[in-house]
Amino acid sequence: MAGTSLGARFCRQIKRHPGLIPMIGFIGLGMGSATLYLLRLALRSPDVCWDRKNNPEPWNRLSPNDQYKFLAVSTDYKKLKKDRPDF
Repeated sequence: MAGTSLGARFCRQIKRHPGLIPMIGFIGLGMGSATLYLLRLALRSPDVCWDRKNNPEPWNRLSPNDQYKFLAVSTDYKKLKKDRPDF
């Protein structure tokens, strides 16, 4: 056992317990989805500002009918009116 690699031991365990394959797949899918969602929040959210010199307030660029939430259940953004002043 001292000369075997970690990958070989993992493959041997999977062959002994094939019921682990769906669990590993779902865990990998969940971790991948969480990573993609965190990247989306970091790169596309108007609340996050990575460039402080060119545009320190990126949320002022949004018009009232821009959807910035990930899931809008009952809001129709196309019918919203502008309710804030221009700066």
